[in-house]
Amino acid sequence: MHISRSSARRWQIAGVGAVAVALVGVGLGVASAAENDVPTVNCPSVAGQLGTIPAQSQAEIERNLALLNTQIAEANKRLVSSQGEGGANFIQNAILGPLKDKRASTIDRMLISIGRHAAAPKLDTNALATCSLNQNGGGVAAPEPTAVEPPAAGGGDAGEETGGSTGAPTVNCPAVAGALGTVPAQAQAEIERNLALLNTQIAEANKRLVTSQGEGGANFIQNAILGPLKDKRVATINRMATAIGRNAAKPVLDVNTLATCSLNENGAAAPAPEATVVPTANPGAGNNAGGGNNAGGGAAPTVNCPAVAGLPSIPAQAQAEVIRNLELLDTQIAEANARLISTQGQGGPNFIQNAILGPLADKRVATLNRIETAIGRNAAKPEGLEKFAPCSLNE
Repeated sequence: MHISRSSARRWQIAGVGAVAVALVGVGLGVASAAENDVPTVNCPSVAGQLGTIPAQSQAEIERNLALLNTQIAEANKRLVSSQGEGGANFIQNAILGPLKDKRASTIDRMLISIGRHAAAPKLDTNALATCSLNQNGGGVAAPEPTAVEPPAAGGGDAGEETGGSTGAPTVNCPAVAGALGTVPAQAQAEIERNLALLNTQIAEANKRLVTSQGEGGANFIQNAILGPLKDKRVATINRMATAIGRNAAKPVLDVNTLATCSLNENGAAAPAPEATVVPTANPGAGNNAGGGNNAGGGAAPTVNCPAVAGLPSIPAQAQAEVIRNLELLDTQIAEANARLISTQGQGGPNFIQNAILGPLADKRVATLNRIETAIGRNAAKPEGLEKFAPCSLNE
């Protein structure tokens, strides 16, 4: 049969089209199959390797375990979006390698956090950070658990520090208040504040004895708890002696003995806390009352301090410190008001400004700066809180 040239060309074009359609169909099929066979990353679990988490580290550990899950999710997303890219080593160089680096940094942060409050676990960070692939679309491993349990108070192995006992020891410190003698009215607020600080120091040491059970060697408690506690007590006792000495005879104290604490073993109850209310000398006797009566013969004035407003969102890591310092601002106001009552009739016309409002502003500046610093360690540091420091009087 004779076929014309034009007919042959039409058949040729049709044949090429059919082949093209067939090739496109094969290509789509390959792409579809590839999409169903994307690998996923398979990483070792970290949470179970961390051991008992100190309560102080719980929030930071949970945040970093959640970050490990986020890193895996991002790597799996990259595996999908980058199909067909690069050469034979693309996945290792562009996905698994960077993922390992991120995981190593995150694991190290957790070890450092635990190590601040307890013995850090010894982990094979390289092995825990290294991830492989689940080929052909295999399912990902179960995500990291992100809720951790802090140790129970007094729980765990007490170790040699407590003689194998189940209860942590408590510190036993000499009472200081009774050794101070009669306190001048001008020093009363400062003395009571420092006596309360002695109780706080003891409470912190007792808490440390619980959370550090089993840590260190034979001298751990002496070097890490009792020694630093003694140093703090020396500074606090010396401040009280100095405060008294500004307005009366400075007491001669055996500071070394008063500052040195021992242990109540096997969880024995600590002695009664320091008395924080002290007897004062009559402010009108032997003190300079001057001719300028600040408050007249009526009721004493009270301080009027601005509320701290406009704080940014406070990071979880800073919340306890910020709350403690905000409460301290209230304590400082209460102390100033007590001082206004106890010093009525003292000094000249500038006595309240120089002896009460000025020192109060200085204390508030220091406290507000601590709040700024606490927030700034984990978020944008707020500036200018010092504007809330100056206080006036409600006459």
